[in-house]
Amino acid sequence: MQACDFLIIGAGMAGASAGYFLREHGSVVVLERESQPGYHTTGRSAAFYARSYGNEAVRPLILASGDFEHHPPDGFATAPILHKRGALYVAREDQQESLKAFHQRLVALTPDVELVSRDAVMEQCSVLRPDYVAGGLVDNGCYDIDVDVLHQGYLRGIRDAGGTIQIDTDVTAVSRSGANWHVETSAGSYTAEVIINAAGAWADPVAQMAGLDPLGLQPLRRTVIILPQPPVFDTDWPLVLDVDDEFYFKPEAGKILASPGDETPVPASDAQPEELDIAITVDRIQTATTIPAPRIDSSWAGLRTFAPDRTPVVGFDPSAPGFFWFAGQGGYGIKTSPAMGRMAEDLILHGRMPGEMDAYPVSAATYAPDRFR
Repeated sequence: MQACDFLIIGAGMAGASAGYFLREHGSVVVLERESQPGYHTTGRSAAFYARSYGNEAVRPLILASGDFEHHPPDGFATAPILHKRGALYVAREDQQESLKAFHQRLVALTPDVELVSRDAVMEQCSVLRPDYVAGGLVDNGCYDIDVDVLHQGYLRGIRDAGGTIQIDTDVTAVSRSGANWHVETSAGSYTAEVIINAAGAWADPVAQMAGLDPLGLQPLRRTVIILPQPPVFDTDWPLVLDVDDEFYFKPEAGKILASPGDETPVPASDAQPEELDIAITVDRIQTATTIPAPRIDSSWAGLRTFAPDRTPVVGFDPSAPGFFWFAGQGGYGIKTSPAMGRMAEDLILHGRMPGEMDAYPVSAATYAPDRFR
């Protein structure tokens, strides 16, 4: 049986960030059931850093992650993590009240977001239909995220500190004996005083293996398509999002990446796109823009796993000493990973939130699993 200080289940962005921030405080082993870390949610994300995205508990995590992603530690990244993009939320005439309410929710933490007119929206993205758009909101603090650079930086940091990333390793049993957790896997047995449940869509099943009640985490399928470059195209267009999350699109490697913003409840699985969702994506993009869709160059689906209140679950389970929940990050886990990783570090080692979170109206209780008990 291999012993370690911190045993992490899941090598996606959540598990990798937790391991990175814990690596200097003890031995780290990360178990991954797939043949490559980040195969599911992390590897399929159309990731962007937008201060305006998420609920009131998520936006502080995004803001607290910005400095790390703008200025990573020396040797962490092989290329820049963030690339300037900008975000433009658009609204039809019947969505004006939604737009105003959205703006009111944002200004407390991001006071420089700005409501703009139809003409200003059209200036930013000329393929939007003027008879569709009635107004919008601009968030200039939005960036594309190089997911692979960020993820590999965490994993490399773990390995450089002597930690282990164990792939092709399926967890088959979790039990507690004395002060330690014991985990049986397809690759052998492991033991640790602290086990970190970063299994994403499989976090509830992992907890049930340990004899704990599930928290009601729900995987939601999201569809993404790639359209060929349209006749009118500008690589500097912002990320364009419908204010009610009915679609989003942005330039991506000379083409158009688009999504209908779907959230279809599904079991934890290797998600695949449905033809109907692809058709809905095309319809919504063509309704709002003049972008043609002569073909679909590629499509995929990923899982975004949410807790019932759509706020991440971070903290020790009150009924199981040493069992640390690090799940329910939804569609925000990549952009929030530096703050989430630091939160795991400080909560596990010191039982408190990291100092950089003091500026925001959240606490450990905001994210603690016992809010569902």
